[in-house]
Amino acid sequence: MTAPAPVSGAGGADAYARLAELGITLPPVVPPLAAYVPAVQSGNHVYVSGQLPLVEGKLPYTGKVGAEVTPEQGAELARQCAVNALAAIEALVGLGRLVKIVKVTGFVASAEGFTGQPGVINGASQLFGDVLGEIGRHARSAVGVAELPLGAPVEVEVIAEVA
Repeated sequence: MTAPAPVSGAGGADAYARLAELGITLPPVVPPLAAYVPAVQSGNHVYVSGQLPLVEGKLPYTGKVGAEVTPEQGAELARQCAVNALAAIEALVGLGRLVKIVKVTGFVASAEGFTGQPGVINGASQLFGDVLGEIGRHARSAVGVAELPLGAPVEVEVIAEVA
């Protein structure tokens, strides 16, 4: 894995410019599937609920990584989860207030014997680095699970520090 290129002064307007440069448009916030909110602020932290890789309300793939979904497809889905997490932060407080992505927890619906969860969740980690530079570097867990909502292969939750 190559380290993401630093983005000078990332956060704020630089994050918006970097998103545009990468051809990424933040989607509308994914509506909750149950009784929770997409993101909540407590003090200087934003806690983003688990984001599925929904694109226009649909999952591009369903199933388990290592069976119906390749690890490479899983990484792309994790990247979409990260985009959806940024959309939730933008809607709640705005990316301009972002100080640091603190922690990412990635869940991978895994086929029996699949142990490549870290590589799958790299899709999310790399997106944060590509868009935010140094402030996108974070602590992380990548966990294999039996099932995820709607049959999603990947889910990502985020804790971010804001000003």
